[in-house]
Amino acid sequence: MEVAAVARRARTENFPVASLLFPRRLRPHLRAIYGFARLVDILGDEVQGDRLAALDELERELESCYTGSPTWPVLVALQPTIAEFCLPREPFLRLIEANRIDQRVFEYATWEELREYCRHSAEPVGRLVLGLLRLDPEPELVAASDDVCTGLQLVNFLQDVPRDLELGRVYLPEEDRRRFGVTVLDRRNPELTELLRFEAARAHGLLTAGQVLQARIGGRSGRAVGLFARGGLAALAALDRAGWDVFTQRPRPSRTRLALAAFAR
Repeated sequence: MEVAAVARRARTENFPVASLLFPRRLRPHLRAIYGFARLVDILGDEVQGDRLAALDELERELESCYTGSPTWPVLVALQPTIAEFCLPREPFLRLIEANRIDQRVFEYATWEELREYCRHSAEPVGRLVLGLLRLDPEPELVAASDDVCTGLQLVNFLQDVPRDLELGRVYLPEEDRRRFGVTVLDRRNPELTELLRFEAARAHGLLTAGQVLQARIGGRSGRAVGLFARGGLAALAALDRAGWDVFTQRPRPSRTRLALAAFAR
């Protein structure tokens, strides 16, 4: 898996992976972490054959970053970042575990269950970014980071309902689907719009933690981290403009709107 091929996936994200607001020296390290996260998702969602075996091989490559010399290009690019910032294994392992969960769990009964999944699939990325910024893992900062990352994950779930259905997965909790009378997920179901609005409100509440992150971190780096949350909020606005129709196309913010969000306070 070539580094450039994985990096191209960044163009589909709701936020700039390595925003120009970040110091130049940090941008390659941000791209290295993003490359790993995307590689895990590709192995868990798209690779042909035994995906669990592929994820096991990735875990061995990750261990080589700490104890030897990895051979996969994405891991070769990641190893200097791990070494320079003393990044722990645990967040990377949780990202791998999230994709193992995807191979055996195809829907979630409650919001609490889905939030637990996001502790593996989303929260580790924010904690790695805090590591790049060399910030002490104080509880308020970590909690805000976890909320923003989970909020961003929920936004992706809303945008990707059709794609997830093709993979045999539903990330809209069963208790919420029952509440709104949603029995079938398709564009002909008017109750689905109300369900998506409900989930969007939950995501919006989590993304407001971006204000805490921006204020606590401060400076350009604080604004860059805050941009992650603003990108998620811009995606929610795009969903609303599209009338919550996620089947005709994948609603997402334009580059212009993301650029405007970068200068928002």
